[in-house]
Amino acid sequence: QVQLVESGGGLVQPGGSLRLSCVASGRIFRIHMGWYRQAPGKERELVARITSDGTTNYADSVKGRFTISRDNAKITAYLQMNNLKPEDTAVYYCNAAALTDGGSGRRYLEVWGQGTLVTVSS
Repeated sequence: QVQLVESGGGLVQPGGSLRLSCVASGRIFRIHMGWYRQAPGKERELVARITSDGTTNYADSVKGRFTISRDNAKITAYLQMNNLKPEDTAVYYCNAAALTDGGSGRRYLEVWGQGTLVTVSS
């Protein structure tokens, strides 16, 4: 079983910064990780993702402000968010596609974290 635990959300003023962390645990052979967010009344959307070899991609709305990175030794992904705007307010979810084995061979398993709230307000 693979689990994700997020941390780092909170209240920040416009223009401020926050860093989110997502730690994965379990029997993991390879893992691609990413961050999604869901604002009130809106659908969940991709923010950024990073593959196991470090390739990244970002939503247009966060390019130049957010940076996703990873520490493979700690199986942790980070989302550094700078110049935050009120429209960035949302619950941020960590997502992973983890290559694991469950008794019937290796397969990719999609996993979600519990979410962490980011509020950008003065």
